[in-house]
Amino acid sequence: MPAPAAAAAVKTVIVADDTAFVRDRFKTALHAAGHRASAVADASELLARVRGDSRGVDLVVLDLRLPPVQGVALVRALRAIDGFEAPIVVFSGTIANADEVRELSRLGVAGYVNEYSAVQHIVPALAPHLFPNQYNRRSSPRAVLGIPVAYRLGNTIAAAVTLNVGRGGLAIRTTSPLDPGTLVKVRFRLPGTTKDIDAEARVAWAERRVGMGLHFNRIEAADEAAIDEFVRAHFFSNRKA
Repeated sequence: MPAPAAAAAVKTVIVADDTAFVRDRFKTALHAAGHRASAVADASELLARVRGDSRGVDLVVLDLRLPPVQGVALVRALRAIDGFEAPIVVFSGTIANADEVRELSRLGVAGYVNEYSAVQHIVPALAPHLFPNQYNRRSSPRAVLGIPVAYRLGNTIAAAVTLNVGRGGLAIRTTSPLDPGTLVKVRFRLPGTTKDIDAEARVAWAERRVGMGLHFNRIEAADEAAIDEFVRAHFFSNRKA
């Protein structure tokens, strides 16, 4: 896959969270990858920043419990700003309940990210939203997760580590991604379980600096349900009060 032009590769991101530790880590990771990142600590500052340059923002990474506006109301306020069409990614630990997940989906939220992700996982987790034209849109939420995974192409088996997992597929960290469209067999095990999950998947996107995304073509219904349950638990395990 050809790399984007240098100018197009630099994105402008706003990280909105009321916790300095989270803001600083995401801002630092994005800066290290060459992007322009700014951090805000409250909803009023976020809305003012977006209104000031609605077409110049490429991504908002959002704490849903950002004072003084709470929950999906803040997403609605952002979407009401004239000219603002950038993806919004929500910090998974700030989601209150499953109803909120469904409402966010209806509002077109692009994805979710764990605010306590390891620094090296931050940019890979955001890459599909920084460069949406290079990646297939995800049909389901993903949990950022680094677990061993094996994938097989023909008689060749490779071992790697996941970047994220969801019922629709998973992303893998590798410096030797396969071509989009390639069919592979994958095997992995969710944390806290004793059963391997086997699935057939197709490469949906590939980027040498990040890895590749796999979309499940064939997976057991029970395994899909187990992944779905794991992702839901991930959203609420570190939820803000």
